[in-house]
Amino acid sequence: MSEGEAVYIRVQGDDKLEPIIEIDNVCKRYGGIEALRDVSLRIPPGVTGLLGPNGSGKSTLIKALLGLLHTHAGNGRVLDYKWPRDTKAIRDSIGYLPEDDCYIAGLEGIESVSLMAQLSGLTGREALRRSHEMMDFCGFGEERYREVESYSTGMRQKLKFAQALVHDPPLLILDEPTTGLDPDQRLAMLRRIRTLATRHGKSILLSTHILPDVKTVCDHVVILVRGTVRVVDTLENLSRPIEPTMHVSVIGDHTPLAQRVSSEGHRVDWQPQTGILRIGGIDPDQTQRLWAWAAETDTAIRRLEPAVNSLEQIFIDVASGSLTAGIDADPSLTLLEADRAGS
Repeated sequence: MSEGEAVYIRVQGDDKLEPIIEIDNVCKRYGGIEALRDVSLRIPPGVTGLLGPNGSGKSTLIKALLGLLHTHAGNGRVLDYKWPRDTKAIRDSIGYLPEDDCYIAGLEGIESVSLMAQLSGLTGREALRRSHEMMDFCGFGEERYREVESYSTGMRQKLKFAQALVHDPPLLILDEPTTGLDPDQRLAMLRRIRTLATRHGKSILLSTHILPDVKTVCDHVVILVRGTVRVVDTLENLSRPIEPTMHVSVIGDHTPLAQRVSSEGHRVDWQPQTGILRIGGIDPDQTQRLWAWAAETDTAIRRLEPAVNSLEQIFIDVASGSLTAGIDADPSLTLLEADRAGS
């Protein structure tokens, strides 16, 4: 394999769920720069995290789906509408929280949400009722009667969330929704997102650079790099090593146990920065073998737990080009093989 060549890993898609977004070969150029290059995606119901470095094409993809900019190629379906032909109907069926502030100066918070409700087709009284309901859901009290320009950054984020929800859309697209929130507000926002998905059946596309948010609320992950799709998979699949692996920390010298485990044909990696032995080929239900080998070598085990892949490390590897995953990837290559190829 030549230096710099992309290493592909198999993506485990979920074919049982009808996708809410299905696009093929989407391209968008700004002059000579390809912001999106042959992007093909199948996004199922649930909460999907849209990740990527700055300039990867996330905002361009979102605006393209909403019909806010024209693409040079591509077609597909969003909900039950053909894309890009039916972008007006698509926008009517989506709640959109943009990254940037967008409010009309001089309006109170409740007036801002009610205006969005009326623009979505609700009548005056129903628009006002829904607006109060959504502002209650988003944690507003009496400050709903203050002018929006007096709001903090966090309050404006909650206002945009209420505006996105007010017409009860089946699909939400949230662009950096936790930006500017303090830790308590951030956790409350994530709980609301999860509640909308689990209790109210909403599907959500969450664009963010905060990986802990993705791990907290998302079912699926999409990673874009330089306008191309590199990873499409469930968070569960990404977190699970291809080979069953255990992490073991010991009291004292790890060498005798490492040598004993290695003599049984298991791959053993010592990670000095964390003090962990990474042992491949051991299922969690086979840990009695590790305890027996520890007893044989007079090694005291401090902690024993199944290994999980780090979403942060996957993101770094994909963004740097050392690891790539795609729905058209070579299925014969697994994550383990990719790790070995890169080592």
